[in-house]
Amino acid sequence: MIVAKIGGSAGVDLDAVCRDLAELTKAGRQIVLIHGGSHETNVLSEKLGKPPRFVTSVSGMESRYTDRETLEIFEMAYVGKVNKSIVERLQKLGVNAVGLSGLDGRLLEGRRKDTIKVIENGKMKVLRDDFTGRVERANTHLINILLSNGYLPVITPPAISYEGDAINVDGDRAAAVLAEALKADTLLLLSNVPGLLRNLHDPTTLIRSVTQDEIDEVMEFAQGRMKKKVLGAKEALAAGVQRVIIGDGRRARPISDALAGEGTVISKAQ
Repeated sequence: MIVAKIGGSAGVDLDAVCRDLAELTKAGRQIVLIHGGSHETNVLSEKLGKPPRFVTSVSGMESRYTDRETLEIFEMAYVGKVNKSIVERLQKLGVNAVGLSGLDGRLLEGRRKDTIKVIENGKMKVLRDDFTGRVERANTHLINILLSNGYLPVITPPAISYEGDAINVDGDRAAAVLAEALKADTLLLLSNVPGLLRNLHDPTTLIRSVTQDEIDEVMEFAQGRMKKKVLGAKEALAAGVQRVIIGDGRRARPISDALAGEGTVISKAQ
């Protein structure tokens, strides 16, 4: 079992991902797809006159501040546009894909944060009315029904809180929880970079392999969105996933290349 997560940044080649996924699925590989949509959300937010607001937590993680209006824009982009465009591509390629959000059947479930502490202009602030949280469990009954009947699940945030609110969650960490629940042996995290770079602006600084014991050291220089990918990898390995590969979603065969080790392979310590 493979869980593949496609990042939502600009530059990821969805056509190439879907072609590769279709070939692998037809060859008998069992894959569950989860995706983001951050770029499309930013574009839509600007068009609707509600520019995106990003905040940095006290631990250094950047996230989208999500009030109710932003959550609705988030759902339009992730669930309404990106999810269905991926399903359409796969259907054209002969794959019977089914698009679902984490709300559907409570697929992705977690706790909504009452408040978030952020650093702005060097000062700590407490923000409320925020619809963000973290996936704590994936309920796989519906996914297993789909898989056993020949469907390919295509899953996207938002998740659902225990109280029933839609919540914006980090897709990489959600993918880690999903991989654990499905007992996947491999988790792929595809983005618009070659993998984990020691220098964010220099693709020649690609780090090809990291062991579980080295992850905390790597977290020290991982920047931007890559911090959450590394954190998701750490959580997946701790939960029993055998390897996590951070791969390049811009390649002609992004999933196949990642499975062949192109990118950064993060594996359990020997």
